[in-house]
Amino acid sequence: MRLLFELSGENPALAVAEVGCVGTVTRIGTGIAIAEVADPETTTRLSQTHVILELMGECDGTSAALAELLVQIDITADRPFACRIRRIHPATVDASQTKLECMMGGSIRGKVSLTCPEVEYRALFTDNHCFLGRVLYTIDRGSYAYRNPQCRVFFHPGVMMPLMARTIVNLTHVRPGELLCDPFCGTGGILLETELMGVRSVGNDYDPKMLAGCRRNLPDAACVRADVARMPYSDGCFDAIATDFPYGQSTTIRAASLNTLYAESLAEIRRVLKRGRRAVVVTHCDIRYLAESLFEISGYYEQRVHKSLTRRILVLC
Repeated sequence: MRLLFELSGENPALAVAEVGCVGTVTRIGTGIAIAEVADPETTTRLSQTHVILELMGECDGTSAALAELLVQIDITADRPFACRIRRIHPATVDASQTKLECMMGGSIRGKVSLTCPEVEYRALFTDNHCFLGRVLYTIDRGSYAYRNPQCRVFFHPGVMMPLMARTIVNLTHVRPGELLCDPFCGTGGILLETELMGVRSVGNDYDPKMLAGCRRNLPDAACVRADVARMPYSDGCFDAIATDFPYGQSTTIRAASLNTLYAESLAEIRRVLKRGRRAVVVTHCDIRYLAESLFEISGYYEQRVHKSLTRRILVLC
């Protein structure tokens, strides 16, 4: 099915890459992506998307073009429906939002319900273009706030927020039932997201305090204390790797330096990862020069956290 994704604005490149975990992206625009998706329900795992729609048609970004498109499509709604307009900055339209929504409602056969609609038709204006779709799913990004690390039994400053942890897992393309490893599991944020997604996971950490905290946060999680450069797992046993590497010298590590730790960890990650599968690693610095001799680098993204920290996200095959 051809789907239209209304993306969040925090990191457009990352949002598009995440859509790639559920389908084949065929087109990108400001604030949107279009993809062919075999199973639309899988899109509910996304974290960098606001709304997923079945794409019904497209036209020039004018009120007249939208009116003509609606006539051509000739929609009949079998349930109470509402119509919504969204302008994605810096798009402009030659009619007000209210006028456009009324025009859409008058062009669709069926019962309009502004208070309790069961179906929503949505027109997105962007890049001098208009995309018309039927809403399939709306991502409740507010639910991630309830998983704020500060609300967990064990908290440690500087951990990754749930929205980003979910994105990192998605970038691995791991599927429900498959096995993922987080070699630096810390307080368990990535493991929590895998649990909610139906993905089996194993957490690994060398710091006994962090490992104990992870077990308090996730009593049912599989957690192992081990040196990441010498993990106690067989070759090619994991379907995916997702991890947030240590950033500072205050972190408990066995290696002589962070650089040594990164190099040794990447080699070990390659060993335990199944051939053809993905590892996503996050650092505070660019380590592509360490990874390129071991992996094919299929993606590199930056996410600014604050003035002194920009996360570098590396997707490795």
